[in-house]
Amino acid sequence: MMNKMSEILSMILAFIAGLGLGAIFFGGLWITVQRALKSTMPGLWFSGGLISRLTITMLGFYFVGNGNWQRLLICTVGFIAARYIVLYITKRIEEKRNQLRKEVVNET
Repeated sequence: MMNKMSEILSMILAFIAGLGLGAIFFGGLWITVQRALKSTMPGLWFSGGLISRLTITMLGFYFVGNGNWQRLLICTVGFIAARYIVLYITKRIEEKRNQLRKEVVNET
């Protein structure tokens, strides 16, 4: 009974870790694009951001999986779920920015 409970907790933590890794990866991608578009050296932002995000993500998956394919799978599900969460949040942010821009343009 206790072993089964420990296994369930392990899977829940793997899912939460996947959510965190996905938030770091996809949130970091959004931030990288925002900064690179305003930068004089966008290549540095894109390459540095990619290397950073991949390093964090791969190390995270390595430690979460720890040789257990079930935890790795659950972590991947959390990672993919985070993609949709970050997409939803960033769309809302962009909608608010566009609305503010329209209000500023209409006032002048």
